[in-house]
Amino acid sequence: MNDLPLFIAESIRIVDESLDKLVPSAQTEPQLLHEAIRWSLFAGGKRFRPILVFAVGRTFEAAPERLVRTASAVEMIHTYSLIHDDLPSMDNDDLRRGRETCHKKFGEATAILAGDVLETLAFQAVAEDERLTAEMRIGLIAELARAAGTPFGMVAGQHLDLEAEGKQMSIEAINNIHGLKTGALIAACGKAGVTIGGGTETDVRAISDYASRLGLLFQITDDLLDVTQTTESLGKTAQKDLAANKATYPSIYGIEGTADLAKALYNEAIACLDPIHKPTELLIQVARFILERCS
Repeated sequence: MNDLPLFIAESIRIVDESLDKLVPSAQTEPQLLHEAIRWSLFAGGKRFRPILVFAVGRTFEAAPERLVRTASAVEMIHTYSLIHDDLPSMDNDDLRRGRETCHKKFGEATAILAGDVLETLAFQAVAEDERLTAEMRIGLIAELARAAGTPFGMVAGQHLDLEAEGKQMSIEAINNIHGLKTGALIAACGKAGVTIGGGTETDVRAISDYASRLGLLFQITDDLLDVTQTTESLGKTAQKDLAANKATYPSIYGIEGTADLAKALYNEAIACLDPIHKPTELLIQVARFILERCS
């Protein structure tokens, strides 16, 4: 029986309740800043990154209450990156998660600060997690910082992505961009789940390999959706990457070739789970969910 939809719904409920407590209310001064944060954070995102933390954590029998602050932290980091990515100086987008982007609704300066706050609140959430040991908290903070920053993380990938606009890029270069921009934080989510769950070194390596491929798979399916779906179904501007002449997988492989690449990467991700002596059906379902997603 496929219990993934129920698992996803429950994970979203848990993380949204946590985020509501971790983020200042819209009535807290400065109100406009906190309204902007909540506008972006509670706009109905897919919550894939926290879902992955919960899925890996469940595989290694970690209680949800030990996972929830870290899961909340990665969603705050992700949302901050979207706020900044949409800015006029970056991708200059007007629509995100089906509503106006943060800077269109609240102004560019407030949007920048909203992103800044979400990033700092993410690390505070993990640092103050009393359900985890101090040593584990330090390790998780280091891992998230590495995955979100540079030279091996999201910000490095975002910069390379901007530099690549309008240029002919090799597949190796595109893999590197998206392995950093999208894949690094997703890989960190997998590692966080297995770490909190007390997995062995073999488990950590296997989950890291699985989650790294999941990160690239997520980006490949994102590229496919950008050229095959509508703005209404995506909740963001369709074909924006094409208009900006960005480095994407369909620009090299075409739509059919990119779909084949996604299937191959899915199979690689599943194979990475072989060394794990735990039930991995949920993780297989998560990978298939990414492969088959429509938004």
